[in-house]
Amino acid sequence: MNASNPTMMPVSDLSLDRRNPRLIEFDLPANATELEVIQLLWEAMDVRELALSIAASGYFQNEPLIVASENGRNVVIEGNRRLAAVKILLDDDLAETLAANVPGITGVARVALNELPCVPGDRESSWRYLAFKYINGPAKWSGYARSQYIADVHRHFGVPLPDIARQIGDTHGTVQRLFRGLVIIEQAERLKEFSRADRWRRHFSFSHLYTALGYPGISSFIGLRPVDDENLEPVPPEKHSELGELCLWLYGSRKRNTPPLIRSQNPDLQRLEAVVSDTSALAALRGGASLESAYELSRPSPNVFVEALVAARRNLQKAHSVLSVGYDDSEELLRIAGTVADLADDLYAEMERQRQPTRRQRRISEAG
Repeated sequence: MNASNPTMMPVSDLSLDRRNPRLIEFDLPANATELEVIQLLWEAMDVRELALSIAASGYFQNEPLIVASENGRNVVIEGNRRLAAVKILLDDDLAETLAANVPGITGVARVALNELPCVPGDRESSWRYLAFKYINGPAKWSGYARSQYIADVHRHFGVPLPDIARQIGDTHGTVQRLFRGLVIIEQAERLKEFSRADRWRRHFSFSHLYTALGYPGISSFIGLRPVDDENLEPVPPEKHSELGELCLWLYGSRKRNTPPLIRSQNPDLQRLEAVVSDTSALAALRGGASLESAYELSRPSPNVFVEALVAARRNLQKAHSVLSVGYDDSEELLRIAGTVADLADDLYAEMERQRQPTRRQRRISEAG
């Protein structure tokens, strides 16, 4: 692959890569048409911005496409978004089909775009460059796309995971974590404990899983085997149902009409770890309690009590500060305030009652 000496190739001779990890993330079928590929790139991968840039400034010749000859086709294995943008600019019917609001280009610009700079390559010889750029470099793919590419290099080219990590300068275990997360997803799908097609949201938040595996309580919950074991069954048989539960909590299920419990990794994954590590909290979660409610059950009661009391004082101070302009003389709000006052009196009285034995014990101790 010699990027310094590209060859100009007609756009009409170039095919988009249906094996692109970015496309796999969106469950695009292997036999998808070129129109379906371009439509997905347009809708989900910001091709419009590229099209506008190319229409305004032309194609930058120092960014050649990497093209592999596969089954009689010139497949662009690097530069699919750029190729899609150019195809849309050159084909008015395609732009209309996509409802792509892109500017028309002049005859001279159209001629200039009919051919693009390309360098020949293949997937095996190009993986180091692509892996560095998209796994650990400045233009990272999503987590799932990166994991798919790592698995492809590891499985098809026989490159050990440590070698992949070393080639791309990964010193944080990213390659291992991404691959391990993918293997677990694959296992869950083989067991029919999970289906990506059934997830609640269209976007596949793969990072939720491989981040969750970094929490010891969650790893223990699914019985995860040691990290240096590349077994295709990282979760043992006795924990298969727990694996299904974890996937459901992370990604939800449309068939079950169940949204995911994890809305954001922080603090939800920390809360989930606490819940699965506590028998009572886990039972509550399995019984239909919200993650927040189950989490409260997992926490030490003194902590919950102190935080609730401090929060109540803070909220009452806030209400008092806006009383003159916020209270509209309604009877309902007055009754709510009365209920709050009664609860505060009861709480204070009970706290005083609990302190009495301590006072008596102190007097007895002093007298002795």
